[in-house]
Amino acid sequence: MAQPWRVVDSIATDEGLLDLRQRSDRDFLITIDNRVLMNSVANMSEIVLAELACAPLQGKKRPRVLVGGLGMAFTLKAALDHLPADAEVVVAELNPIILTWCQGPISHLTEGAASDPRVTVVIADVAQVIAEAAQKGKEQRFDAIILDLYEGPYEGDQGRGTYLYGKKALERSSSALKPGGVFAVWSEDPDQGFEKRLEAARFTVNKQRPGRGGRRHVVYIARKKACG
Repeated sequence: MAQPWRVVDSIATDEGLLDLRQRSDRDFLITIDNRVLMNSVANMSEIVLAELACAPLQGKKRPRVLVGGLGMAFTLKAALDHLPADAEVVVAELNPIILTWCQGPISHLTEGAASDPRVTVVIADVAQVIAEAAQKGKEQRFDAIILDLYEGPYEGDQGRGTYLYGKKALERSSSALKPGGVFAVWSEDPDQGFEKRLEAARFTVNKQRPGRGGRRHVVYIARKKACG
């Protein structure tokens, strides 16, 4: 019989209570207003997202990567596993308690990925980090941008995700990437409008749905044209 969930820690947010819940050594949930955001035992698509984004960078000297959303740090861990020792990884996370959890009660899930010396966590909106990189010199641009947010692009979002997934946002993300850079995005379901906007922003698009059977999330791996 499964053990009951217990709340390890909780904080009030504008969207409701943000909870870290646990029922065994490796079974955790992060919920907001009782809605599950992340599950420590169901993270295949997030891991594949980072693996595909970082695989082309393994032989690159001092690659620079931006991860949007820390979550439980599974995406970060997968990225670090596929990056060289001299890589620089910037993680943009809105809520500092998420970092506290990833460096504390759930750090063992990812072997302390959030405390890796290659990692800098900034408490900021990833859209702002992207905008700043787009305005700076080439040395501040990224070789990969990975967006693993609990609300990815989806059809019929009525403009809520425009600041990250709209036409102008994709143009900024392209400007924040080095030529040939990777823009990797997690989504619950396919979004044809998003795919068309990626192509219009001069990205090549590779869509994958990791896993077998049941509901499979979507991983978009877009590549900026090398001449961009």
